[in-house]
Amino acid sequence: MAENSTTAWLYSFLRPMRQTFNEVVALSVFINVLALALPIVTLQIYDRVISHNGISTLQGLVVGTVIVVLFDFVLRQGRSRILQNVALRADVYVSRELFTKFMSLPLKTLENQPSAYWLSLFNDVDVIRYTLSGKSVTFIADLPFIFLYLIMIFVIATPIAWVFLLILPILIFFAWRASTAVALANSEEQKTAQTRSMLVLEMINARNTIKAMSLETIMGPLWEDVQAKNIESSVNQSTKLEHFSNISVFLIMTAFIFVLTVGALSIISQELTVGTLVATCMLSSLLFDPLIQYARNLRTYYSFFQSVDRLGELFSSVSERQGNSIISKKPVGKITLENISFSHSNELPEVINNIDYDFKATEIHALVGSNGSGKSTLLRLILGLYEPTGGRILIDGVDISQFSRTELSTWIGYVPQDYMLFSGTVRDNISCRQPNISDDEVVRVAKAAGVHQFIVNMQDGYSTEIGEAGLRLSSGERQRIAIARALVGDPPILLLDEPSSTLDHQAELELKQTLTSIGKQSTIIIVTHSPTLLACSTNIVALDKGRINVAGTSISDFPWLFSIDAKLSHTAPSQFVEVEEHKGKRIGTKHEISQAQTQTKFSKKQKKLIAVRAVKSSPASAPVISQTIDQKQAKQPNINKNSTNTPKSPDKRDNKL
Repeated sequence: MAENSTTAWLYSFLRPMRQTFNEVVALSVFINVLALALPIVTLQIYDRVISHNGISTLQGLVVGTVIVVLFDFVLRQGRSRILQNVALRADVYVSRELFTKFMSLPLKTLENQPSAYWLSLFNDVDVIRYTLSGKSVTFIADLPFIFLYLIMIFVIATPIAWVFLLILPILIFFAWRASTAVALANSEEQKTAQTRSMLVLEMINARNTIKAMSLETIMGPLWEDVQAKNIESSVNQSTKLEHFSNISVFLIMTAFIFVLTVGALSIISQELTVGTLVATCMLSSLLFDPLIQYARNLRTYYSFFQSVDRLGELFSSVSERQGNSIISKKPVGKITLENISFSHSNELPEVINNIDYDFKATEIHALVGSNGSGKSTLLRLILGLYEPTGGRILIDGVDISQFSRTELSTWIGYVPQDYMLFSGTVRDNISCRQPNISDDEVVRVAKAAGVHQFIVNMQDGYSTEIGEAGLRLSSGERQRIAIARALVGDPPILLLDEPSSTLDHQAELELKQTLTSIGKQSTIIIVTHSPTLLACSTNIVALDKGRINVAGTSISDFPWLFSIDAKLSHTAPSQFVEVEEHKGKRIGTKHEISQAQTQTKFSKKQKKLIAVRAVKSSPASAPVISQTIDQKQAKQPNINKNSTNTPKSPDKRDNKL
């Protein structure tokens, strides 16, 4: 990206402050002109006061110099205050724009960069504030006055001025060479610092895992390697800076030696006076001071410009839609997928592959499938977090691309797998989507999520501080609060990604009742393999490799997928010693198959699976078992409840499922 495009945002911010910078320039003019007072006074004292015993002249010079110094102090204070004000305004402006832009970026853009990268952008705000408020700006204002001091030296000590004309080009050349070297070193240091920050963030976020698994021996060498690279790049940059700084000091000291030598020879030849030599030495300090400041602040300058470039790239990136849509009322909740496809990049395979499906309004739809089949990605697409690479998604017949992020978030409640709570109180986390809701509404959604009783049992109730990311709560309690947060505002669409993954059985039953109640007026799409939640679903869609493999209305339509899962929470552990498979699909345990053989009604698919089980256990018995099943179905249309051959179900819920 071109530099002018990445720095344009800074110019647009500074342009309205042109008057302020004009004031800084005006103050700098007065400050640098007043800086000539001391060399001139020194010249007069040596050449007139001392040689002529001019006490009265000395008194006048002292009084005048004190006034000038006080005035210089006032001007410098005023300039510093103005620059501090500019820096604070820049901090407020840049931080606000950065936050707004960060929040408006598509999720795909946010996921393309590590957390350390985004953290470094917020640190760039501090770099910009520090640079605009310090001597880095005053250096730019003072730099043109080098020529004023050089002209002054030519006026009072022409022989010595040629020494400065010889040294200055050499200093400027080394400054240019140092700029190139430091720029590369500073860029490398930024990369290693970002890598270190990324590792630090990972260690902090995974501190429980690291402690539990005693990963110190693994993380230690990794940290030492990353830290060593960061130190190496930092030392490399510092070495280059010190090299330039030392060369500058060497050249300046050499210049002073030549100045004194030429000055002494000129005094001997009576071309100059002692006062002129002393005044010239003082002017040389003013002449070299901006160059010394440049050497000291070279790293700051390049950090500043790199920060400006990084922020410029961010500000020029594409944001999500922010305008209002053509629909102002709450949608009913019908969701239509029209041949949608999605891939994270052109190099990766499609996660969602040409799905065409309608999710009817006010129904509970369950998504099932193996890991990586695209279930969670499909929810993110419906929510508008990802933009389809093909096809479109409609809500009540309107393309969701016409809706803003605020509208979609208001209409769609969402509980992701990696749900996150924030530092604050329980109430803050429940009401963060709509902070102004009443306490009654907070209690209502908490009860619906089954977390109200737990909250009121805590010492501070809804005002309890839950700590960073809710670490003071258990995973199940955090998940319930996340569900309650999604229910705020009665959204017409509710997307739940494994909402019962950390819930106990009782909490899962309460969630099932809640979903059944909410499903009467809202469209619910839930990713789950829980038999309890699948039982309340009106539609079940199975995904495989980004495609809809099969769809049905109940668990009975998926016997090869759910024969194990439907019994999992109600069957004794000993019954799961052996799990039979046929062509990679689960058939059931020995207990389940023996139980199925005693039933009187079987579908063709069930009979086929039982026959396969019989062949695997005893090939000769397969025809007998199959024939027995057919006979039972013909002779006994009803189950004999008193039959001792039928195992008693561990739970009535099994029969219902």
